[in-house]
Amino acid sequence: MINYTLKCDQNHTFDSWFKSAEAFEMLVKKSMVVCSECGSTKITKAIMAPSVSTSRKKGNKPPELEKKSKLKNDILELKKKIEANSEYVGNNFANEARSMYLGETPERSIYGEAKADDAKKLIDDGIPVMPLPFLPAKKAN
Repeated sequence: MINYTLKCDQNHTFDSWFKSAEAFEMLVKKSMVVCSECGSTKITKAIMAPSVSTSRKKGNKPPELEKKSKLKNDILELKKKIEANSEYVGNNFANEARSMYLGETPERSIYGEAKADDAKKLIDDGIPVMPLPFLPAKKAN
């Protein structure tokens, strides 16, 4: 896993994890990396200081790694809760969210995938949605 500090064309910065440098490039090319502040898909890597380890006692993790480990565990716990208590709607997320908002279908907890444009339209229309800090597990519909 690689943690990049990213910047959108509106100068908002945020961090995100990627499986590899190639995965990052592919996701940016497909406009699948989205600024959490403005929804822009024009994303580049921001200048980052390298993480250089200094001498330390063997077995002690540096504080940065402990924080990242805790964050990773918190995200995994959140993922488990969402997957256990929500319905996976796959690529139909935007349609399902809009349908619930309009009262056409019963309200329930859902998660799935949406294109950046569709997610931005939901937000612009006042429909409460938020990106998840993980990729959802694919489930059979």
